[in-house]
Amino acid sequence: MHNLKLNLKHLRYFWAVASHGSIVRAAQALCITPQTISGQLRELEHQVGAKLFRRHGRNLVLTETGQLVFSYTDEMFELGGQLQDALDGNRPGSSLALKVGVAMVVPKLLAYRVLEPVLSLENPVRLVCNEAPLVDLLAELSVHKLDAVLADCAVNPTLNIRAYNHRLGESGISFFATPDCADALAPEFPGSLDGQDMLMPTSGSSLRRNLQVWFDQNGIKPEVVAEFEDRALMKAFGERGAGLFTSPTAVERDVLDKYRVRVIGRTAEITEQFYLISAERRIKHPALSVITEQARDLLLS
Repeated sequence: MHNLKLNLKHLRYFWAVASHGSIVRAAQALCITPQTISGQLRELEHQVGAKLFRRHGRNLVLTETGQLVFSYTDEMFELGGQLQDALDGNRPGSSLALKVGVAMVVPKLLAYRVLEPVLSLENPVRLVCNEAPLVDLLAELSVHKLDAVLADCAVNPTLNIRAYNHRLGESGISFFATPDCADALAPEFPGSLDGQDMLMPTSGSSLRRNLQVWFDQNGIKPEVVAEFEDRALMKAFGERGAGLFTSPTAVERDVLDKYRVRVIGRTAEITEQFYLISAERRIKHPALSVITEQARDLLLS
């Protein structure tokens, strides 16, 4: 053991598998084949002289030796990411990069309002936005490809991902339609929504579940004509009269300015909550602090 020389690549592959709980998921995050990771893990276990993982159902869990190795590699790669950020920021003529993942279900207008102040900081920050389903963004966050993720829900604690939730706030919901339709439905809102063509978020979103509960409680049965993961696309369909749609009341003015629609009504009984998810318990990146401050002004605390 005194002559043990660990390979950094082996350790990174091990760390990715430990973070994701699966060779397949780690391979997807690293854009390599599962066979490559399996081979590298075998070599690392041979070098260490002990098993690092054991099977638990479909997942891999760390052995006692694996937990020891993970505690060191986790700190090592976090420090490596911080070093890279520091070097990028100190490079002449360069700006500090902020890599943010935006979950597809988060309204684009709200994401813009929360992130835009980063571009006006005294010390320049280069904002890099990546939009994808939340599960894909969390995978990238876990291997430090992202600094944070903007989402409409907290990280599920059952996921084998080291991530921390920072609640930004919440907003009630506004219902929109084309001007003629909105004017006709507004006086009897919310009962007037019954039987109307409705554009809805996909079933995987927390808003979809909350909307369905609210409809049931109020005896409303809209006709769901289309479902969208991309909320901007949903608004584009709504603007052309394909159906009614919703958006957070916090960005109601932005929706009215951008789209040729009007408000049918609002409710505070349905709320959308928004979170900034980071790989660190305490937010250290200076630009992320600006995001949380802006969100407090925009959203209800």
